[in-house]
Amino acid sequence: MATLTQSMGAPAIEDGAAVWRIARESGVLDTNSSYSYLLWFRDFAGTSVVAREPGGAPIGFVTGYRRPDRPGTLVIWQVAVDPEQRGRGLAGAMLDHLTARPHARGVPRSMETTISPQNTASQRLFHSFADRHRASVERELLFPAALFPDSHEAEYLYRIGPLR
Repeated sequence: MATLTQSMGAPAIEDGAAVWRIARESGVLDTNSSYSYLLWFRDFAGTSVVAREPGGAPIGFVTGYRRPDRPGTLVIWQVAVDPEQRGRGLAGAMLDHLTARPHARGVPRSMETTISPQNTASQRLFHSFADRHRASVERELLFPAALFPDSHEAEYLYRIGPLR
């Protein structure tokens, strides 16, 4: 589990640059523009979380949003942890923190995320999350590789719920 020497909470716009670097250094995430992280933390701070080292610098993050047509569903966009902090349960702790925290419309009832077939670390993370919350996992192809204009694996939708 995550160490007690860090804290978690809603991100601030000022966290955007550090989070962009963590995403870029992850080696597996699609790196969005630095601008997008600033905008995300302005508009979706309530459905995102940043983990911080004792000095306050971000060491991990989860970006999420509520589906407009399903406000009880929290969509997880990205999860990343600084390379030096990996293997300590921080990603799972951030997901737990985020889903336990009331948002504008209460605690989410379900979660969705997309994962490529080669990203086994994310598959394990979300299956472990589902196990901790006694929730089922459904998986289906959402975006076939042919839909992407660049070289990109297919993305599978994982639906997790109901959350307890």
